[in-house]
Amino acid sequence: MSRFIQTIKNNNLFVKIFVVTVVSIVSVSILITYSSISMSGALFVKTFGITNTKVLNQITTKFESYSYAVVSAAIKVQNNGTIKRVLTEPEGNSLAMGRSAHDILEQMDPIYPILEPYEANMIVLGKNNPNPFNMNYSFWSVSEKQLREHQAHKSALEQPDKILYQYDPGTATYPPMIVTSKALTERSTGNVYGTLFISIKESELQSFYDGYTSDANSILLLDAAGTIISSNLKNKVGEKSTQLLDYSKKNDDPTSTSTYQNVEVFGEKYMLLSKYLPTYDMYLVNLIDTNSLIENLVNPKQIVLISIGIVILAVLVVFIFTRRMTKSLSKLVQQISNMAKYNFSKKVSVSHGYEAKKIASAFNYMLNELHDYVSILIETQKKQSKVELEVLQHQINPHFLYNTLTSVKFMVQQGQEGKATETIDSLISLLQSSLTNINEMIPVKQEVVNLENYVKINHGRYGKQIQVNYFVSPDCRDYLLPKLVLQPFIENAFFHAFSKKKEGYIQVLIARKEDRLVCEVIDNGDGMDTKGNSAKNLPLNFKSKRQLFSGIGVRNVHERIQLLFGKDYGVKISSELDKGTTVVIELPLVNSESASKYITNF
Repeated sequence: MSRFIQTIKNNNLFVKIFVVTVVSIVSVSILITYSSISMSGALFVKTFGITNTKVLNQITTKFESYSYAVVSAAIKVQNNGTIKRVLTEPEGNSLAMGRSAHDILEQMDPIYPILEPYEANMIVLGKNNPNPFNMNYSFWSVSEKQLREHQAHKSALEQPDKILYQYDPGTATYPPMIVTSKALTERSTGNVYGTLFISIKESELQSFYDGYTSDANSILLLDAAGTIISSNLKNKVGEKSTQLLDYSKKNDDPTSTSTYQNVEVFGEKYMLLSKYLPTYDMYLVNLIDTNSLIENLVNPKQIVLISIGIVILAVLVVFIFTRRMTKSLSKLVQQISNMAKYNFSKKVSVSHGYEAKKIASAFNYMLNELHDYVSILIETQKKQSKVELEVLQHQINPHFLYNTLTSVKFMVQQGQEGKATETIDSLISLLQSSLTNINEMIPVKQEVVNLENYVKINHGRYGKQIQVNYFVSPDCRDYLLPKLVLQPFIENAFFHAFSKKKEGYIQVLIARKEDRLVCEVIDNGDGMDTKGNSAKNLPLNFKSKRQLFSGIGVRNVHERIQLLFGKDYGVKISSELDKGTTVVIELPLVNSESASKYITNF
């Protein structure tokens, strides 16, 4: 006895799951069996009727979808100036008539696809034009005379403001169909200049509800006169049933509390559900043969036998799979419990059980992710420390100060006091901006001022052979960007892009592109041979001499941007030998409210 109890304890998870599952299966089977046996025919039919109410709504949706396509096509035809012109112009010679036919069919071609999914046809007939314009003559081979004498045409002229649906029983040349007609009228005068016909075969209309019908479940479409214009009961199509129409109207009465009626039509007893389609002015009727449904109910003895068989099979399957699954889970729990403390490299292994394998795989994946995360974290900290050390070294190059002051001295000696003063002012402004915190974010307009001061100093020292132009979008002037993010590229262009060429230009463009601030520095200098360096890796592979002013290099700017804003941003350089170089700096849109988090991260 004690051994049995110990076995139960060792397999506690299995026993719990198995007992709960077996009890649930047996309980559910008993309840289902009892409910099936107790269910009366009336309840079953009522439930079926409720379901069919939803089915009627689904079928109605399909009819409304077709109606929407018809309305869309009618609006496009009504608003088309070319169609109106062709239908209203007087009859001409054969060449003019051919050109008119070409023009109007060319306008109808882009409209017709609205109706194509429904296999519908479209015809336009002018009031005075003798030729109907038929998109598919094989679909509805009808002449002008037949169209003008058709009841749909007459009804459209009588009610020009409405889209009308009418049943056509068909002839020897075409099958039964539902014809939609709409008079085309002048907006200003209301005069009718043509008629639009849209026809769909009754067989195509039947596809709207075919999937919902059976021998005991029939769908009928009645027009306002009680004529059955479409149904899965083929022998009833075209018949007139005022009795069925009266039942449908009564069922649609707002004061009625029931969604269905028990009626007797066509010599049989049915449960009737109906829905009025105001767009068509028709009734969608569902007739359910209650006797056939009740006869198809499964007998109680059969239900009991099937339920017992299902329970036995389910218990057997539950026993096998629950035992297999819990055994693997127990083994997995034991492995995780026995793992050495903080030994993240030790992985678990399970050979059986899908769930246990998935858990083991997820656990091992978590360990790998943890290792990767720790590695990335360490690498990021190293990188950040390295950049912070480099930032400390970003001091003003003394040679730049010496050479600038020497140039100012010569300007004064040569009597160019104004130019010397302007150069000194630019130097002072540049030093004031550069000697503050390198991590500071400054507005675009301030960065441009710094660039202008730097360029003025270079123009004072070396002349104006290299012109610099600034193109800054007005909506970008107040966005923030890291200080000295553009100056290194201007300096590179000044001192390395024009070694062969002695004259040229540098363009600075700053604009917003979607959710990014894009800065471009473009020169038409000597260019570079980028062979072996992809555009993606060029900022990292780019090597240049030490910067003359701040010591901040191109690669440092790229790493600084990615450290500050993430891998989605940075520097891209493209260059072509003897044609010039383009530098693109992509930054996020940062304003005064969001700047603090980037400065903190940096």
